[in-house]
Amino acid sequence: MLKAAANLTRDLNVARPAIYWGDMLGSALIGYGGLTIAIVANSTLLAVAAGLIAVLALYRAGSFIHEITHLKPNAVPGFYWAWNALVGIPLLIPSFMYEGVHNQHHAKTYYGTAEDPEYLPLALMHPWTLPVFLIAAALAPVGMLIRFGILAPLSMLSPGLREAVVAKYSGLQINPRFRRPFPAGDFKRRWTIQEAAASVWAISLLALVATGIVPLRAFLMFIVISSGVMFLNQIRTLVAHLWENDGEPMTVTEQYLDSVNVPPPATMPALWAPVGLRYHALHHLLPGLPYHALGEAHRRISAELDAESPYYRSNYPGLSPLVVRLAVSSWKGR
Repeated sequence: MLKAAANLTRDLNVARPAIYWGDMLGSALIGYGGLTIAIVANSTLLAVAAGLIAVLALYRAGSFIHEITHLKPNAVPGFYWAWNALVGIPLLIPSFMYEGVHNQHHAKTYYGTAEDPEYLPLALMHPWTLPVFLIAAALAPVGMLIRFGILAPLSMLSPGLREAVVAKYSGLQINPRFRRPFPAGDFKRRWTIQEAAASVWAISLLALVATGIVPLRAFLMFIVISSGVMFLNQIRTLVAHLWENDGEPMTVTEQYLDSVNVPPPATMPALWAPVGLRYHALHHLLPGLPYHALGEAHRRISAELDAESPYYRSNYPGLSPLVVRLAVSSWKGR
């Protein structure tokens, strides 16, 4: 399966900068426009509608953090720093929070084990784990304000606190046992720049709210919409895998079958799994493919492989059956 998939998609491995720039900039523009309208709207209905649009658009813009971790250097010139300036820093999710963390999730010897920062055996855990998993995401924007506005500057004065901040509060991970090492080389430089910018932004925002320059309503609307973005991403994460591994190393095929595709004809995944995330299993099979090539890759592979191929066993019809499956599995394994 892997050999066939690689051979069929070899010509799709080149990122197309025009698509990356147009998609990211358009999503950010719509997202911030929706946020602005939600803040100034006199009508509750208009504010809610604009807020929902802002959540969906900023979620799509934020999802490019996943692409950034896989893009080869200079594949899309300028995109890395532009995304951080326009999306990562304002939403307090700079790319260093994902770089290195997500790559370890793709390591064949780490996937699904205790060394995987993005894996929890949710299907084997207590049912109450699932709502806690979602609630934690909704509270993430407040946590990010604390992390960058308070902990980051204080950690510069305390080596012990700095070690804890780097190890436990510097990654978008779901495995509570994962500990990040200190950054090194060029990544350390990029980390430092992003963290400093995010800290300046967080401190400035809190100061502007405290002095009344930024109205409390505007601040709360920003927090609510940011929470919506993180909550939606966590729902997507909830069904990105089957979460059925108990920590043992897995074969490549087992890793693929533990991952999820939600291909067409389903239409809603375009909203809750944007930027190629609806093809998550295929992405684990071919992590180097740019997001805009995944749909064509899926079509080619589906046309080539026979019906008995394990490729089809990772395809699911939609969100609801996956959520139900996970809930039932966790209930049985309680």
